[in-house]
This record gives sequence, C-alpha cells and structure tokens, in this order.
Amino acid sequence: MTPAELLRQWIGRDAAPEAVAWFDARRAGLAAEPSSKTLAIAFSQARRLGKAELALTADDIAAGEAARPGWRPQGLTAEQAGRILLLCDAGAVMNDFPEVVKSIFSTSDLGERIALLRGLPLYPRGEDLLATAIEGVRTAMQPIFEAVAHGNPYAAEHFPQPAWNQMVLKALFIDSTMAPIVGLDDRWNAELAATMIDYAHERWAAGRAISPELWRGVGRFVDAAGVADLAKVLATGDKTSRKAAALALSESSLPEAAAALAAEPALASAVANHEIDWKTVLATAPTV
Repeated sequence: MTPAELLRQWIGRDAAPEAVAWFDARRAGLAAEPSSKTLAIAFSQARRLGKAELALTADDIAAGEAARPGWRPQGLTAEQAGRILLLCDAGAVMNDFPEVVKSIFSTSDLGERIALLRGLPLYPRGEDLLATAIEGVRTAMQPIFEAVAHGNPYAAEHFPQPAWNQMVLKALFIDSTMAPIVGLDDRWNAELAATMIDYAHERWAAGRAISPELWRGVGRFVDAAGVADLAKVLATGDKTSRKAAALALSESSLPEAAAALAAEPALASAVANHEIDWKTVLATAPTV
C-alpha cells in the first residue's frame, strides 16, 4: 500500500463515520477542482476528523516503513493524517503545489503547520519544498521544529550540510533532543563536530550544563584538543556524561583518545563489551 492509502485506511478505522464521509467528499471535490482555494478550505476544516491520536499497531508502523522508508507516523492524529492526505492529493494534480504549500504554511495555525511539516517525506516533488522545510526548523517553537527534525527523513534526504548542521545544533539550543533525528549518525560531519565542541566551550564558560547528546558523533572527528575536552568530561562529568564521553572516545582513531579511555578501565570495559551504547546512554540523559 502507498502512504496515502495507509493514511486513508487509518482515518477510516479511527475517525467518526460521518467525519470520514465528509472527508471523502472533500477529497473528491479537490480532485474535481484542484485549486488552492479548495485545498485551503478542506485543509482548515480537516479538524472535523478529530484530535484523537491514531491507534497505530506494530503492523501499521511496519507498513508505513515499507511504504516509505524512514517515515514514522507514530503520534499522528486523525486530523493531521487528513491534512497530510489532502496535500498528497493536491501534489499529484497541482502544478503550483510548492507555492501553494508555502502559502498554506504562512497562513496556518500551529496545529496545521505541524501536520504540513510532518507530511514532508510523502508529498510529490518533495525537493521543491526545501524552503518551507528549512523555514520550519528556523522557529524557536519546539513542536514546529520537531515536526521536521524528529521522526522525519526529509531533512536527512534534502537539507544541504549547513542547514542540517544548524538544525542539529538548534535541537540543543531550544531544549529539544537530537536522538529522534532520522539520519543523525550518517550525516555527522567534521564541521558539525567542531561546532558542537565550540558550543560546549560556550556552555562551560557560562557555567551551564551540557547535554550528553552533544558528544554523539563528535569522536569520529576530534583532534587532540577535542580529545582533551572529552577526557575532561570523562573525569569530571556526571554519570551519563561520562558514558557519553567514553563512547565518543572509543569512536576516535587517535592514540590520545585510546589513552584517555584506558585511564577509566571500568568505562573502557563497558564500551568494549557493548554494555553501553548511544541508545541506552541517551535514554537516561538529563534535561539541561
């Protein structure tokens, strides 16, 4: 099944029958008159489908992944699913779809923007929606930022490196989290690692705590000065930060990193025996 077919199936299963009938009529109307006005009205009124979260099963999640690798529909509400489906329909028939999406985004309320952004990996001609996606992660509003950054493969697939790096760093700036960013490990790069270390120095200078997430991916790119920073965390950080530093050091090929990690035999052993990894470490990371 396609993502659009899955969305319709889930809406039909979970929304009220009268709301589903109304929604199907709006989709038919959009197909008959594929105009920005018809879309905007239906998109706004999709709240009639309800704010209840779709009751997705493990099989539903697996079907979503099969239909669109990297797509994570968990947490979608019926109205969000409806809005995404309307945009999928519109993208297939409207030549000016990217401009229409930009217009809807600029005039939508918070909930509508979140739905629009969560659907980015599903829309036709997704590469033409890059400006709207980047606009989404420029905001300091965490729910809008996370609609693009979390559980959404669009950024990993389309963002140029500067925009990608800014998004990852901003997750820390706005007290979000980096762990749900799709493609995070694959797209770590030397520039991002250097930026993260600079950010750590700024936090230290201000006497502020640092999220252990900051060190994820840094180890592959550190120089001797970066190893010294990680050794500092390994020696003086809290329990979770010390584990994060140990993992980062283990990912470096520098002999200085191996020596720093060897100075903490218990942590070195835990890393070598795969007793700790980024998933388990970050699950226990404190909010800073």
